[in-house]
Amino acid sequence: MKLITEYNQNVQYLTEDTSDGKKRTFIEGIFMQAEIQNRNGRIYPKSVLESAVNKYITDQVARGRAVGELNHPEGPTINLDKVSHKIVELKWSDNDVYGKAQILNTPMGQIVEGLIDGGVQLGVSSRGMGGVSERSGKSYVQEGFILSTIDIVQDPSAQSAFVNGIMEGVEFVVTHDGKIEEYVDNMKKRIHKTPSRRLEEQQIKEWNKFLSVLKG
Repeated sequence: MKLITEYNQNVQYLTEDTSDGKKRTFIEGIFMQAEIQNRNGRIYPKSVLESAVNKYITDQVARGRAVGELNHPEGPTINLDKVSHKIVELKWSDNDVYGKAQILNTPMGQIVEGLIDGGVQLGVSSRGMGGVSERSGKSYVQEGFILSTIDIVQDPSAQSAFVNGIMEGVEFVVTHDGKIEEYVDNMKKRIHKTPSRRLEEQQIKEWNKFLSVLKG
């Protein structure tokens, strides 16, 4: 299964007063969409996305376990020390999945609130595991897609899009106990450690190495 991420910027911010006079910050809007080719060129059939979202609602949202991170990590698992928000609602409207997430009082959540207060436009990005098939020149996410979470991100730059492209090519294995293991090398760390003056050269090197791995 491959790591699949999808960016969506159709979100808004709102605040709600609590009974003790404090305010809570939320981000809400369209979190995912089915039956439409997204900016990454993929299409989620309604049945595929519906199955994944409904399971996520039952297993995670309803139990208060649906947390996400600020920015995508390097894999599908949740890092609790990077959590910034809790997803409190997901619901369908035609082919759109509307969501609402509460910003938490964590170090990453405080960064999100600071960005919002400063007028920074953020978005959300789903993170999941699945396969993709090509049909009639289009990419379709296959049955069995697993929604891991929905993270808060900014519109990715060319560099981060390059890194995400590599990560989406990384294969993962889900063992019988649910543990997720990588079985190909992770290039993202090497790119992050590269000095800016050599960044483009290193990206090309890593890309060529990645292509050689794909060719076997």
